[in-house]
Amino acid sequence: MNQARAEILSGIRAALQSTPRLPLPATTRIAPRATGDADAEISRLLSEIEKLGGVTRRIANRDELPIALEELVAKESIQKATWWDTPELRALGVAEMLTALGVTSVPPDASPRTLAECDLGVTGADAALPETGTLVLRSSREQPQLVSLLPRVHLAILRPDARRADLQDVFAEIKSGKRAVLITGPSRTTDIEKVLTIGVHGPKALYVWCLETPFA
Repeated sequence: MNQARAEILSGIRAALQSTPRLPLPATTRIAPRATGDADAEISRLLSEIEKLGGVTRRIANRDELPIALEELVAKESIQKATWWDTPELRALGVAEMLTALGVTSVPPDASPRTLAECDLGVTGADAALPETGTLVLRSSREQPQLVSLLPRVHLAILRPDARRADLQDVFAEIKSGKRAVLITGPSRTTDIEKVLTIGVHGPKALYVWCLETPFA
């Protein structure tokens, strides 16, 4: 048996070595995607997210943010929340707004079990791909990845300048970091019978808000 196996593998190796390696034709090479108009790119990003089951919103000014949070808390019955401890979210006053709405605060460095009991996780977004509606979240001490993965609802607040033309740009940015999470819509799981279930291995609902102006 071992000799027969060796003869088969030897024949395969010989065949591979004798097969000429032709260069890829130019038609198989896809050029990097170019960045388009900022407003159009954001519209496409939010549109793709909605196609995937996400809920999007453009936040035009500072007065609209607490209103949007109040509507989210009411709609999703949010009682406990956790959020990234980043300068931007602190400047926006997200923690104070949620506290004023009666939402219990959970530290982002709490245990996984505690974070999984949260109804809401609030993050920013380091990058976004309009073509696929994908969000890129880099992991760090201030930006724990579990905040976006364990709570029932994930809210990502981003700026228009988070958009990136191509995945190559994203990889170039994150290659020096330890970890990054790429999120494309709410968590989806399909079993062997092709029955789709939402929220089994991640958030059941994804909200993405784009801050139209730098009002922080």
